[in-house]
Amino acid sequence: MATPFPTALARRLVDAQFPRWAGLPLRRFAPAGSDHVIHRLGEDLSVRLPRHPGAIGQAEKEAEWLPRLAPHLPLAVPVPVAVGEPGFGYPWPWAVSRWLDGEVATVEALSDSHDAARALAGFLTALHRFDAEPAADLTRSPLAARDPATRSAIAKTAGVFDAAAMTDLWDAALAAPAGRPAWCHGDFHTGNLLTTGGRLSAVIDFGELGVGDPACDLIIAFTLMSAGTRATFRAALGVDDATWVRGRGWALATGLNAYTAYAAVDSRVAAQTTRQITEALTG
Repeated sequence: MATPFPTALARRLVDAQFPRWAGLPLRRFAPAGSDHVIHRLGEDLSVRLPRHPGAIGQAEKEAEWLPRLAPHLPLAVPVPVAVGEPGFGYPWPWAVSRWLDGEVATVEALSDSHDAARALAGFLTALHRFDAEPAADLTRSPLAARDPATRSAIAKTAGVFDAAAMTDLWDAALAAPAGRPAWCHGDFHTGNLLTTGGRLSAVIDFGELGVGDPACDLIIAFTLMSAGTRATFRAALGVDDATWVRGRGWALATGLNAYTAYAAVDSRVAAQTTRQITEALTG
């Protein structure tokens, strides 16, 4: 993906605002996500510049909340070091964090790992039990807020997926009783997990962190796991039927959103979201 925020701009921002790091090498990290341009600064730091306005609040959010969350969580999370300011034509706050070693989790490596399923359940159990009082702007929208866009996406993809099955699942998810609000990662999918030595080691990208329906974090069961490891994950997490069907609804809605936006131009996204939607329909 082309970016208007090249390495030279990141270099100027770092050198001007944090001169103690001016001597450290800076190199673009690829692949990066759709929300940030990422550079590695020296061996121990990362620089993350938001690509678009939808990502501009993440630097401050992570700086405030991750140090409070980290002691309660069984997997590593990013360690914020500094928040940079706009400058040199770059319009938004940006972040410097500790570099987390690891490789992005893959379906091929972990879909059949019951250890990974239990580790993810343990992480979500700890996160969902975090009881700090959130700020008002950390309240997440409910599943029902996605209703118009999801029904539109179902109609658009009727030639690719089973429209009747999608509609039935979506109706069931909206009808399921709401659970008690909890702290949620909010974007808990395969691309936001790191592994080292073949084992889960870290969870990254807390830009959607907030308080809302904890079923939104069950998306991981449909992006990463197989039927067998999903059963292990569900049992370890202690998920009831209503929460599980809402989780399937979240997976369907987010999968359709990404599929309709990117599948035509990105074969990797097409494959990932096809799997996500298919697994959500399977249950």
